[in-house]
Amino acid sequence: MKHRIGRVEQEIQREVNDILLKRVRDPRVEGVTITGVGLTGDLQHAKIYYSILSNAASDAEKAQAGLDKATGLIRRELGARIKIYKIPDLTFVQDESVRYGEHIDQLINQLHQQEREK
Repeated sequence: MKHRIGRVEQEIQREVNDILLKRVRDPRVEGVTITGVGLTGDLQHAKIYYSILSNAASDAEKAQAGLDKATGLIRRELGARIKIYKIPDLTFVQDESVRYGEHIDQLINQLHQQEREK
């Protein structure tokens, strides 16, 4: 069963990325990339993790609002593209791992800079 969940997660990720690129016309979701999907064991709920290029909090809020507004369209499109019994409820969550990775890179660069100054 876990293998099936993983396949469905990958398919949802691929299709949602495609839907965002080709079908959603909202300018707030431009530059949004789907980084992962977490599906419950009963396939009823999906958390869709996304990242954006901007670090500004206002851009993150706009992207979240745009994704929330487009959820119905995305779910309907998934229903037409994926053949499963019931399309899961979608929840969009910003993926913080990208920002965390950038923060770690900055800290490492600061350490290297301090070592060079010694």
